[in-house]
Amino acid sequence: MKRKIVNINEELCDGCGQCIPNCVEGALQIVNGKAKIVKDTYCDGLGACLGHCPKGAITITEREADPFNQEEVHEYLKTKEIAPPKASVTPEKQKPQWPVKINLVPPKAPFFEKADIMLVADCAPVVIKDFQEVVAGKRVIIGCPKFNDAREYAEKLRDIFKLNNIASIGILHMEVPCCTGLKWAVNKALEGLDKKIPVKEYEVKVGGEIIEL
Repeated sequence: MKRKIVNINEELCDGCGQCIPNCVEGALQIVNGKAKIVKDTYCDGLGACLGHCPKGAITITEREADPFNQEEVHEYLKTKEIAPPKASVTPEKQKPQWPVKINLVPPKAPFFEKADIMLVADCAPVVIKDFQEVVAGKRVIIGCPKFNDAREYAEKLRDIFKLNNIASIGILHMEVPCCTGLKWAVNKALEGLDKKIPVKEYEVKVGGEIIEL
């Protein structure tokens, strides 16, 4: 059928993600640095995302598309709201940790011993409503690869992973492209390291939802 549906001009889109939280159906995602419609049946074509793109990349067009499906959207949204599992250690049983910035934390510290580390993009605590619950039991390290050197992050993380017995590593980053530098830094830090540390990656949508990648 031919109907009205959102259209993204990829030449204009810079992947800022400002349109994402205005699509309550979750039809829009940042894919390879560009906003895209996940599936035609998720887009109702009403254009709630219009006017929220600073580049003017979003318009409404009329083309052949599968009809909007509210039930399918409902099921899809349920799969997106997956929060990272909490560690078995409660915050009350942990010794205090300070500092939390990647550039400031000591490479060797008692609070890292047998710890579940969560490397967090510094925007994430502001966006996530229940941030303290999400990172309960974790040793949090915060950084931003856009404003700091990801190579320096990798070197610092390598020292932390090498000098401490780390139980697990979590990466909690925003969905914007620059944030993936945290994943790169972790992967680089683990290269050639004679330790097998499990790693999980979580993506925070601009609207605050968390999914495991």
